[in-house]
Amino acid sequence: MTEAKPVRVAVVYGGRSSEHSVSCISAGAIMAHLDPAKYEVLPIGITQEGTWTQGTREGLDIVDGRLPEVELQDELALSLNPSTRGRIHNVTRHEHYAEVDVIMPVLHGPYGEDGTVQGLFELSGIPYVGAGVLASAAGMDKEFAKKLLVAEGLPVAPQVVLSGETALDEEQKERLGLPVFVKPARGGSSIGVSKVASWEDFGAAVKLAYESDDKVLVEPEIIGAEVEVGVLEHPDGSLQASVPAQLLGTTDSDEGFYDFDAKYIDEGVSAQIPAPLGEGRSAEIRQRAVEAFRALGAAGLSRVDFFVTEDAYFINEINTFPGFTPISMYPQVFAAVGVSYEELLDTLIQTALARG
Repeated sequence: MTEAKPVRVAVVYGGRSSEHSVSCISAGAIMAHLDPAKYEVLPIGITQEGTWTQGTREGLDIVDGRLPEVELQDELALSLNPSTRGRIHNVTRHEHYAEVDVIMPVLHGPYGEDGTVQGLFELSGIPYVGAGVLASAAGMDKEFAKKLLVAEGLPVAPQVVLSGETALDEEQKERLGLPVFVKPARGGSSIGVSKVASWEDFGAAVKLAYESDDKVLVEPEIIGAEVEVGVLEHPDGSLQASVPAQLLGTTDSDEGFYDFDAKYIDEGVSAQIPAPLGEGRSAEIRQRAVEAFRALGAAGLSRVDFFVTEDAYFINEINTFPGFTPISMYPQVFAAVGVSYEELLDTLIQTALARG
């Protein structure tokens, strides 16, 4: 009996995003945990300028506070001809580089998690892990994600959207109260996010957010637990929600919230898994996470973030490709229900191949 050949997986990481380094860290962890007996891994990096190039499996972690980034080597390009799907060309040397069966786009933020690269994969005809064009674009834009969630009757917190404006009117200030969170509408990893306790500091926070996006969200602080639920799609199309995780120590950082350093560098935030919500509340939140996944038309995986108070809960956002570093919450919540990191990756790739 002929032994099955390993599936050729291109792990694409980096990209033109403020979350470039987070992508590198996630990709390094993923490549280290893919079963070599089942998968032949091809690392492909995207530089901060947007050039596809040969990737590496080494040096993709944080060393002495230094964040990793993709270094340009030869330029690569994916074939957009469906009849030669999966072929990758070395543009610099004018020669064939590799051929793959499926792509895992470990990309966070603009030009990676927002539907743009997913459109590229659709044109090429190559199977890929994660959400498609529409769900990726909607999930990346927190304004439109919330509109879709509201349309499905799911609870979300109030928000004010700024497009060029730098101040709120008195009615908006009254409705939101203080403190507020100011954030880029299409950002992630808490980059460009500020907590504002005085309206005198609002202008500086808006300016910071506009450095990452031309649309800014202003949201009220909700006093309650920060809870995260993972959703995983299996090859047969069934959806599995993880147990909820309650983040601990999220206000202990210098910024007073779950910021970039807390997520990826300091390791100062831990989680209680499962969250102490009670069986009924926990089941309800898990169901809402699945409904949010379906509301966006997501695929493969998502992490749904909630604020939970004593008498209510709100969906804060949905991440269509959540962080996949060793300390990221998505792998942790599935480990708590018996799905190992390796099994998680296997399921994601097999689901992508089943979807075609």
